[in-house]
Amino acid sequence: MIRSIVGAGLAVAFAAALQSPAEAQMSHQHASEAACEGTELRCATKVTPFFAADGTLWLTWMAGGLVSVANSQDAGRTFSQPVPVTTQKLNLDWGPDARPAVVVDRKGGIAVAFATFRDQAFNGEVLYTRSDDGGKTFAPVKPITANTESQRFQALALDEDGTLFAAWLDKRNRVPAKEAGKAYDGAGLFFASSRDGGASYTEAKLAQDNTCECCRLGLAFAGPGRPVVVFRNIFDGGVRDHAIVTFNDLATPGEVYRVSEDDWQIKACPHHGPSLAVSPTGAYHVAWYTNGKTRKGLFYAHSRDGGHTFSAPIPIGQAERNPTRPYVLSTKAVATLAWKEFDGETTTVMVMQSRDDGDTWSKPSAVASTKDASDHPLLVADGEHIYLSWMTKADGYRFQLIGDQS
Repeated sequence: MIRSIVGAGLAVAFAAALQSPAEAQMSHQHASEAACEGTELRCATKVTPFFAADGTLWLTWMAGGLVSVANSQDAGRTFSQPVPVTTQKLNLDWGPDARPAVVVDRKGGIAVAFATFRDQAFNGEVLYTRSDDGGKTFAPVKPITANTESQRFQALALDEDGTLFAAWLDKRNRVPAKEAGKAYDGAGLFFASSRDGGASYTEAKLAQDNTCECCRLGLAFAGPGRPVVVFRNIFDGGVRDHAIVTFNDLATPGEVYRVSEDDWQIKACPHHGPSLAVSPTGAYHVAWYTNGKTRKGLFYAHSRDGGHTFSAPIPIGQAERNPTRPYVLSTKAVATLAWKEFDGETTTVMVMQSRDDGDTWSKPSAVASTKDASDHPLLVADGEHIYLSWMTKADGYRFQLIGDQS
């Protein structure tokens, strides 16, 4: 077995904390600072957790050019021997907001999706695979779409009936625009679904064109067959603020609504996407970063009308400590927000919680820190507890209890 705190890893986004906020979000250089060149967890660049219905914790990570998985039966104290998802080393998408995605259905099937770089121009390809034997072996990877233009920043979510929904950013529409002599900004938000546990996906469809091309997506379900995606959009005048779309069903996107008018007008890639959670009451919780004219920093807002309107944004964290990388999770009776702050020497993960669906929040508290590089802080819950998942270079992978769901 492998201990859950296992030496040093990588954090692609930490270099951003050493720059000004604007410079940090626009950087697109390879910021790899892995402490080792192997494929084991301690060499990981990005780590993504998922709790299966039976309580097993699954991790997928990028290290040494491979995507691997392992599981824990004791809430992250120990992990099984890792299993490679890919059979050969790949040029995995190392962008600050890129990471492999994993979901596990009630039958124990494990679906994984990740992106690679096709070339030096950061054109990507989203690949997927599935394991039907409890993670012992994985099927050969396949592209999620036959289109050969760039796809990146894939997200996966599992519907209550076992259907998988995938969303990603796709630049296929720039080709016909160029052929027609028209300008094309950003990318398109594309999606597909799978009713066989991730063994195959439906034909890709467009949900929204001219989105920002370089930020992670927030994905959740508002109800059976109704995915919700929050993303950084490109509004009139080149303003890159956040938008949200709730699907009428798995094949039909609804209207796109604006989350907040931050007025961030920029002709560059922020590399800092939003986070989304939907509470049992149906409230949408969204957290994001902006460097706009109206507001700067991290913010949170909620919607109680299916994303049509949002509450007034509230700031997250201490502005002088460059708060970054927010993540929101909603469980039975509590919403939890996590983010990073940097004081010039130490990166600290801060957490605050709300027990009234986002109307009021507890005082932020520090739950973890490191003196070196670190990945984004992520939150995950089993049936009873909420945990922080955080990869750090100096201290290895951390999986620690934050609190309970009641």
